[in-house]
Amino acid sequence: MSSVSGLSFRRFAAVIAACGGLAACNAGGSGSALDLNSAKADSEKKERVLLSELTGFCPQVTLREGTAFFTTYEKGGDGDPARAIYQASIAETTRACTRPNGMLSMNIAVAGRVVPGPKASGTTVTLPIRVAITEGDAVLYSQLHQFQVAIVPGQAATQFVFNDPNPSIPLASAKAVTIFVGFDEGAPKAKKKVEG
Repeated sequence: MSSVSGLSFRRFAAVIAACGGLAACNAGGSGSALDLNSAKADSEKKERVLLSELTGFCPQVTLREGTAFFTTYEKGGDGDPARAIYQASIAETTRACTRPNGMLSMNIAVAGRVVPGPKASGTTVTLPIRVAITEGDAVLYSQLHQFQVAIVPGQAATQFVFNDPNPSIPLASAKAVTIFVGFDEGAPKAKKKVEG
């Protein structure tokens, strides 16, 4: 499950910044516009952030069981800790939502780390991170990302932050969907968007 509550304020802010500066979403009611720059008095037209964007419903991110860890082994060494090249883990998840034109656009982020194993080599590892959004049995969005993480030889662990800013679903479906993230070694699935 998501463990945003364990983040310090600074780390949470960093993950949200990695999401591209979208308005953070928390469950809550709707409200009036929060006018950061008064369009009435200001000759320049500046974008306004609506309170509904800040407090409107934004689906929680869920880690499927068994997808928070990913270990790579040297050839023929699957399952042998002595032959592990590296292990990656996802520690935190978060998301941000906006509501353009009747759609719910999401920016989904995860933070984690890569730890070298006994057979570690090279300076880059590729993490297969899948983001999927489902409504019951229907898959509204599914994308497998091959995310590159640069590592420093000899360093005990390398932190990483990944985000997918592309999911967009009909706003009417928002409260019925589940967002899943996690490592996925399976073959890439075609991305499917539902437009309303």
